[in-house]
Amino acid sequence: MPICVAALYRFTNFANPAEIRPSLLATCEEHGIKGILLLAKEGINGTIAGSDAGIKAVLAHIRQLPGCENIEVKFSRAPSIPFLRMKVRLKKEIVTMGVEGTDPNHIVGTYIAPKDWNALLQHPDTILIDTRNDYEVAVGTFEGAIDPKIKTFREFPEWFRQNRDRLLAEGRKPRVAMFCTGGIRCEKSTAFAKAEGLEDVYHLEGGILKYLETIPQEESMWRGECFVFDQRVTVGHGLRPGNLELCHACRAPLSPEDKASPLYEGGVSCPHCHDKQDERHRARHAERERQARLAAERGEAHLGMNMAEERARKRKLREEEIKRQQSLRQKVLDRLRD
Repeated sequence: MPICVAALYRFTNFANPAEIRPSLLATCEEHGIKGILLLAKEGINGTIAGSDAGIKAVLAHIRQLPGCENIEVKFSRAPSIPFLRMKVRLKKEIVTMGVEGTDPNHIVGTYIAPKDWNALLQHPDTILIDTRNDYEVAVGTFEGAIDPKIKTFREFPEWFRQNRDRLLAEGRKPRVAMFCTGGIRCEKSTAFAKAEGLEDVYHLEGGILKYLETIPQEESMWRGECFVFDQRVTVGHGLRPGNLELCHACRAPLSPEDKASPLYEGGVSCPHCHDKQDERHRARHAERERQARLAAERGEAHLGMNMAEERARKRKLREEEIKRQQSLRQKVLDRLRD
């Protein structure tokens, strides 16, 4: 497969991320690289794809940034670039947890190499927690892992605090092990758990991707596929592209059974979102699918719907998610008062 895909992150201190952005974006565009990189005062995170030479040039640029000379990078291959454009965004956090003072640069759990991960999971006192979102867990996870059923990583701290006593009571001398796709969310979740007073906290070094890259399938304790945030949708052992597709309407991963459902219409709806959409939404998705098909026939990349409309849609979703989380917190406070 001709395309190199590089997933990377580094917690480090950037005094002014806005100063870093222009030259980083220019380097990516100069070498034909596409993907998304996030910059914040706490570091850098993202996935990029392109030619081997282009990825090498961009990584050389990134390694010159403060604290990034030894940045962790996980490589895989793809038959075509799984991104439509290149974006370098400024963020408050490179992975959003929303807990002030959670800093993996100062405190973090114990790293466990992929070759030692199975032994930790097989220990009778290990409590294994999947820190990813519910739709990611649905397509694959480690054998015996607890699914918090969270919709965003922001919900993890509240879930952990509510379930901490019950979880820790299950082990004689509990060892809390956490994992995520590339390792970045676990950097924060273990830092959070350590700050909450836990001592024996571990996480998978390099995340699921490093495990699938290095552990032979016959020795693996991974079940299913691993969701990735690009057009490959999922990867399997050896980081080969998986078998799932993505619903273009709701972004849910689709199994062969989902696609066989009468509620599935390519690019328009699927069993996960059909009943949540009205005719106006379905018509909009159908038009987007038609435009994408026409662009493909012309040999052009289709970048989706009107970007102003897309930004407005995402803003509305963020506002609804904030309201939902505020409502959950209020319910917890009400129960405590009672």
